[in-house]
Amino acid sequence: MNSRDNPFAQQGGYSTTVQYAQPEPNALRPAGEPPADLIKDTTTAAFTADVLQESRKQPVLVDFWAPWCGPCKQLTPALEKAVRAAGGAVKLVKMNIDDHPSIAGQLGIQSIPAVIAFKNGQPVDGFMGAVPESQIAEFIRKVGGSNGGGANRIAEVLAQAGEALAAGDADMAAQIYNAVLDQAPDNVDAIAGLAGILFDQGELDAAAELLAGVPEGAKEVPALAAVRAKLALAREAAKLGDPAALERRLAENPKDHDARFDLAMIQNVQGNRSEAADNLLAIVKADRTWREDGARQQLLKFFEAWGPADETTLSARRRLSSLLFS
Repeated sequence: MNSRDNPFAQQGGYSTTVQYAQPEPNALRPAGEPPADLIKDTTTAAFTADVLQESRKQPVLVDFWAPWCGPCKQLTPALEKAVRAAGGAVKLVKMNIDDHPSIAGQLGIQSIPAVIAFKNGQPVDGFMGAVPESQIAEFIRKVGGSNGGGANRIAEVLAQAGEALAAGDADMAAQIYNAVLDQAPDNVDAIAGLAGILFDQGELDAAAELLAGVPEGAKEVPALAAVRAKLALAREAAKLGDPAALERRLAENPKDHDARFDLAMIQNVQGNRSEAADNLLAIVKADRTWREDGARQQLLKFFEAWGPADETTLSARRRLSSLLFS
């Protein structure tokens, strides 16, 4: 591609880095629509606004692809992941060349996938082929430049992960956390968020391994402590046996505090927080001295694992306070 073939180029054209690689076998496809403010599809009619004008505010990457293109299916998810991780340093615009061939033709693109970076209304760099994620990240750092506010961008991306979790989209949240960790491996919020998702999916060993890599000085961050507490409780509960048998014991003898305590441990791991709190509070009410105040102490461990703003934490804490100070 040169300035003669490219109607958008400045005098002298622009440098194009062309790199070819086999598709990454584990490239991830986002589990949902990407944020509209960072990633979008465009058309021939919208190209000027979406790319040329928008690139005057910040760099815009254009991903030229087609539905039949196998390498495109590998590159695009990795590209979206890297753009999310950059948190606003660049935007990504995707153009299906089957539906909109003219722009690719004007730019002289003869092979896809092809990614062209635009700044100030002009193409400035690019690459072709399904390159590895590390090269995509390096390309974004190069064209994104020193855009400032890196910490703020990461905070914005982490907020998107939190919103995805709140909406029940754990897969999207996990991908965002992974993307952040690609750029900032020691980010404790991303580590805690991803470890929490792994825990909820039953991947306890993977969650523990992730937490083990936390820098020594950050191990006591509350979000990380909460996940560690969940892991400890889950492993303890795994040794307690059949909950149905415990319920039968309680039906026969409601004062069987050992059965009630073990049942509370299992209920917590099963996600039945209210029932777990009810059982421990029942022990506290019946016998505060049982196991040297063990029911209350265990309830406090639950509060740590659930988090101070959790509804069950707040409710159970109020009820515990009533029992202790009435």
